[in-house]
Amino acid sequence: MTDEPDVIVVGAGPVGLLLAAELRLAGAVPLVLERLAARSPQRRARGVGPLAAEALARRGLGGRLTADLAERTAEKARDHGSEKGHFSAIHKIDPALQDEPDRQGVWIWQPELEELLAEYATGLGVEVRRAHTVVGVAQDAGGVTLTVDTPHGERRLRAAYAVGCDGGRSTVRRLTGFDFPGTPPMMTARRAEAEILEGADRLPPPGRQHGGILHHGHGMLATFDFGDTPEDREAPLTAEELENSVRRVTGVDVTVALTGETLRFTDHARQATTYRRGRVLLAGDAAHVHSPMGGQGLNLGLMDAVNLGWKLAAELRGDAPPGLLDSYTAERHPVGARVLHNTRAQSALLAPGPHTDALRDVFADLMDIPEVNRHLGRMLSGLADAYDFPYPSAHPLTGRHCPDLAFKAGARADRLSRYTVYGRSVLLAPDVRAAEPWRERVDLVEVESIAYDGLDAVLVRPDGAVAWASSGEPDAEGLETALRTWFSR
Repeated sequence: MTDEPDVIVVGAGPVGLLLAAELRLAGAVPLVLERLAARSPQRRARGVGPLAAEALARRGLGGRLTADLAERTAEKARDHGSEKGHFSAIHKIDPALQDEPDRQGVWIWQPELEELLAEYATGLGVEVRRAHTVVGVAQDAGGVTLTVDTPHGERRLRAAYAVGCDGGRSTVRRLTGFDFPGTPPMMTARRAEAEILEGADRLPPPGRQHGGILHHGHGMLATFDFGDTPEDREAPLTAEELENSVRRVTGVDVTVALTGETLRFTDHARQATTYRRGRVLLAGDAAHVHSPMGGQGLNLGLMDAVNLGWKLAAELRGDAPPGLLDSYTAERHPVGARVLHNTRAQSALLAPGPHTDALRDVFADLMDIPEVNRHLGRMLSGLADAYDFPYPSAHPLTGRHCPDLAFKAGARADRLSRYTVYGRSVLLAPDVRAAEPWRERVDLVEVESIAYDGLDAVLVRPDGAVAWASSGEPDAEGLETALRTWFSR
């Protein structure tokens, strides 16, 4: 049992499990606490964006992530009525028009993703304690003490740091006093496995209606309802509530029998003003909540985890350069803000009424312009995101997340992902001698060529962000600056 962990991670969802795994790879000892006694089977999300998919592939999970992918992709296309991506349910984002069409996300339901990540994390030695509910958080100069309700009574657990990965209603965020400003919901979504007993023949085809959006078919019934927000969002969804929502959205009376899983959520959008207060940090939905439009939530949260893990571990080891841990908020907060911004825009484009109808028609026409299509695709995928590093760089790849580069090393063809399984930084360069003093922190790989236009050498951080890149011009000073910035000599 881990009684004195380095970091207590609160929440055993995908973000918490991946963060714990990243910490363990970097030599830290995490402990994961989860209030639920068993993993939830609820299918809350299923879109892992390209950046998060690449992050998991860098750790050797790509094969499992893409198992049965064709079947899962077909299921998604059936449910959404299109194989194309969408902006505010306008399904026109064409993968073939994108700048990097090979960098794709994957479709996997959250319970299956959690199972994959739980096996991965526990295989690394991460301990997960279930039925452990945090009820108190106190920190001092030396660490954090959590008061926890457990099956064996109340306990106090202490660690150097704690990270709240406990969802949109985060207890850690509330007890630590993080500010969480934002906007109230415009609509409420309801989804259920259900049988329509009466009125199915009167329902319009799935799509946008005068009061919101309706989806039905294949044993599923769902509404995006702009006419009602329930007072108690924790209460179970009932057949009567769903029937009333269908009536508001379509004007049609139906009789419904719930046959399985139900889900209710809103499009309220909030973001913590900072992701760190002393020795307590936030990641995933604990740091930001927003409409699931565009399927960006899992991508955003998982990338929080990989950004934070190696930095927090370096802080614990005592070899972090000044300001490294604060760069977590500096880098990830703007990314979260951009997602809140575009999901608010999507909610506005969903609102009922003739003015929005006209705006959607104009917007749909604009999406036929290839440059607009690519812009929206980059926005929703996260591929447009670039961190603003504290040093100049002329190469456009610096600050962006690196694809799985193919390269030649001697007579051998190789790929970057073969060198990233253990969570270390990697330098690919024709001559790596300048980086020898950092060999303990960076894997040095001599290459003849890299299969990426205009790229001769590249330094990739553990989270996949490009810390430095060269197009062939001598830049020893730039490389040393990047190494010192992220990996202290």
